[in-house]
Amino acid sequence: MANIPIWPGTSSFSPGDTPFGFYDYDTQFQSDADKVATFVTRRLGYPIMEVELQAINIYAAFEEAVTTYGNELYANKIRQDYLTFEGASATTNINNALITPSFASIIRLSEQYGTEAGTGGNTDWKRGLLPMTASVQDYDLDTWASSSGITGSIEIKRVFYEADPAIVRYFDPYAGTGTGMQQLLDNFGWGNYSPAINFLLMPINYDLQKIQAIEFNDQIRKSQFSFELINNKLRIFPIPKLNRNLTIQYLIKEERTSNSISQTTPGSTVTNISNVPFTNPTYQYINSVGRQWIYEYTLALCKEMLGYVRGKYTTVPIPNAEVTLNQADLLTAAAAEKVALIERLRAYLDETSRTKLLEARSLEADYKLKEQQQVPLPIYIY
Repeated sequence: MANIPIWPGTSSFSPGDTPFGFYDYDTQFQSDADKVATFVTRRLGYPIMEVELQAINIYAAFEEAVTTYGNELYANKIRQDYLTFEGASATTNINNALITPSFASIIRLSEQYGTEAGTGGNTDWKRGLLPMTASVQDYDLDTWASSSGITGSIEIKRVFYEADPAIVRYFDPYAGTGTGMQQLLDNFGWGNYSPAINFLLMPINYDLQKIQAIEFNDQIRKSQFSFELINNKLRIFPIPKLNRNLTIQYLIKEERTSNSISQTTPGSTVTNISNVPFTNPTYQYINSVGRQWIYEYTLALCKEMLGYVRGKYTTVPIPNAEVTLNQADLLTAAAAEKVALIERLRAYLDETSRTKLLEARSLEADYKLKEQQQVPLPIYIY
């Protein structure tokens, strides 16, 4: 039978003894590596029982446990703050950064609503003039777009078919009576549309009411200017009497998609959860709570390794007998412990998330208020 290597009882860690070397030069990791090896082997029964593992096996499990702890820790941070990370620089390590939530990504996501409302957004509304001919009521916007050199599918957002502003038709019979105020509403840029008008302490709402009266008169007593747009066919109401230009605002449909995709240099910007710039944790900064979890997870990994080793050597001959090894027990226990440890860590991270902490703070404030309400109010006698 092959000579099975067993734990010699002591170990001495050196950089290069782990598979990846993530933490080999961390002095705290170097110091704890041999302590963890002693902890694991004693929990597995040494020296009463031989442990068919070498130091490098335990070091590998220790490195994996630290990496798994960091993976769970930073995956939780990414879930909490990804909207803040997205679009940020991916070149600066943020393991120890204090993350303040930002609205940057939320605003970027909401730009599409600004585009549709015509109040901003990431897609330009373009503008063009459609010549309107007297007595012609129907216009083909496909033909207009082609003749205007517009390529691609377009979507009409607004059509300006309106009467001249009411201020143009504003006439005051008392204009020029020498009351000392000329150029009605010049400060608003309307003076060029109106005759010189003077008034004495005339409130602005008077002019607004006059303009409103003119517009209501147009709406009620005259044919209202309007249009309908069906399948890119524009129909004007009423039939135009004059040659004039319609102003049309539109956007290029393809720009909705193209403007929503921003190409970046690979590795320069956070574009998905795989390039959020977290790295493996620095072992020396992990507190005692985290290290205890790492020790227990290392033990579970070593149980799993030992179970596979003992599965190869099901029985071991001894003088006048054979010993049956406990492969099944080790593998079952290791699988259950690994699952329980991961669930415990995730529950702990979830309970300390920003949302849960704010909920707890709010609940604490409620209980404090209830407690204060039980305090009897003193009665003062003067």
